[in-house]
Amino acid sequence: MRWPPWLAAWLACACGACVACGAGRGAALCASGGLCPAPPGPNASRPGPGHCPRQRGATGLCAWPLASDSLRDPFPIDVIQENYVRNVRNCIFSVVYPTPFKSRVRLVAVSKEVLENVLDLDISVKETSDFLQFVSGGKVILGSVPLAHRYGGHQFGSWAGQLGDGRAHLIGVYTNRHGERWELQLKGSGRTPYSRNGDGRAVLRSSVREFLCSEAMHYLGIPTSRAASLVISDDDVWRDQFYNGNIKKERGAIVLRLAKSWFRIGSLEILAHSGELDLQRRLLDFIIQEHFPSIAMNDSNRYLEFFSTVVSETANLIALWMSVGFAHGVCNTDNFSLLSITIDYGPFGFMDSYDPNFVPNTSDDEGRYKIGNQANVGLFNLSKLLQALKPLLDPRQEQLASQILEGYGERYYTRFTELFKTKLGLLGEKEDDNYLIAFLLKLMEDTKADFTMTFRQLSEITEDQLKELHIPEEFWALQDLGKHKLFSEWVTRYLLRLNRNKDDSDTKRRTRMTTVNPRYILRNWMAESAVQKANLNDFSEVHLLQQILQHPFQRQQAAEKAGYSLRPPAWAKDLKVSCSS
Repeated sequence: MRWPPWLAAWLACACGACVACGAGRGAALCASGGLCPAPPGPNASRPGPGHCPRQRGATGLCAWPLASDSLRDPFPIDVIQENYVRNVRNCIFSVVYPTPFKSRVRLVAVSKEVLENVLDLDISVKETSDFLQFVSGGKVILGSVPLAHRYGGHQFGSWAGQLGDGRAHLIGVYTNRHGERWELQLKGSGRTPYSRNGDGRAVLRSSVREFLCSEAMHYLGIPTSRAASLVISDDDVWRDQFYNGNIKKERGAIVLRLAKSWFRIGSLEILAHSGELDLQRRLLDFIIQEHFPSIAMNDSNRYLEFFSTVVSETANLIALWMSVGFAHGVCNTDNFSLLSITIDYGPFGFMDSYDPNFVPNTSDDEGRYKIGNQANVGLFNLSKLLQALKPLLDPRQEQLASQILEGYGERYYTRFTELFKTKLGLLGEKEDDNYLIAFLLKLMEDTKADFTMTFRQLSEITEDQLKELHIPEEFWALQDLGKHKLFSEWVTRYLLRLNRNKDDSDTKRRTRMTTVNPRYILRNWMAESAVQKANLNDFSEVHLLQQILQHPFQRQQAAEKAGYSLRPPAWAKDLKVSCSS
């Protein structure tokens, strides 16, 4: 007789057992499996995870309702249970458990906001052994079977075949007290069937960067995955950081990261390329039903509506990236979310000096993913999404989808213009607004003016100071810009345009602009400084940056003391990041 999972879990919990998950797998944290703690009565129905009362500030994980059946049940699972690298077919996920570190693990950072407001956990939970084991892959919550996702992708413009979660484990889905559904994933937690030639690990330097940037982007108001915790170990992980034959020993780390969904363009591409169209349709319907509530499931044009939404939201996301000078670094289709959120932080970078040719990734020899090409890459990726969807569309829908894709450029340009008008404090629509923006960006490019601080200092300087071309020393980015022979002409045009704002004042303008132009971003030199200290077991700057980047628009004494709003140090120009992580 096969017991239903909820009954087996309750029986185990009632017996006071802590059930092991099998040889070579992590032990279960709590046999309740995240179900309601009270045993069901004779006439009770199955107490599914979605129906447990959500309590704010849970101090332990035993009754915390985490499960993966909402992802496992709708799809066929990889029939091979063994964990070895192979070509996988006819499934969306493989069941595979994290591989714990061999050495001592330390929890070195958590996001209090994610724990308390997303996961409904009290911050004190981070002091427990169960939490440390959970976020380091040493234990799993029974009822939540860890999964690795199968996907493919176009990498640097070419089809790369099967890729998948090569060092990540989706350890469960949590629905919080706000009704938000979050998928939890460990990154750096060991090998999976999709590891290819990798070891399944992530190193400290890349994990610190992902942990910090995920949260920094959230507080900048940009759709992104989140980061809950950072764990380090003393396990040796060997990396050739710049692919030059210089292999070095580094430390392994794991980030617990969250997203509403980890499905990406490559999730659909692999199924289309493999001819698994029934499974592709099932996955697409699941994604629409779970994440696109405005689309009716009985609408024969639902795939068309889905594509239109992804096109629009992708244009919006990349325009938002550009508005803060963010370059993703590896805009492959396997790194592009179907929910149009920023995922998979690798060799990213925020621009210092404005340069449309800024390439943060030293592995990108041809500059394919330079910051000024991100919008074009978005179009390429969306064309690959359309190619994957075509077998599910009729000829009329194909034609309409192509027309939707043709409108991507206009959608992006419209959103880009809206954002930069807001950054300049412009109200209403005026004919020469686009020229004013382009004029400023050209001056910034010519003078190598700092992108972030130029806009921030325009937010802080008064109109009278600009009119007199009196740039105080503290406005160092504007002083750089002021060296251009056409600066005075731009200032004249700008002040005339500001005077055309209705019901506005200089005080209102500056207040408005300081809420959209950050004073602090995660510059490469800041992240590198934190990484170097972390390598010496000093996580003080990781914690400082966490604190500062939660309020990027507010002047903070600690940030000023650390020099985070000053001109980047000279050594920052020589910093390099790569795909090796």
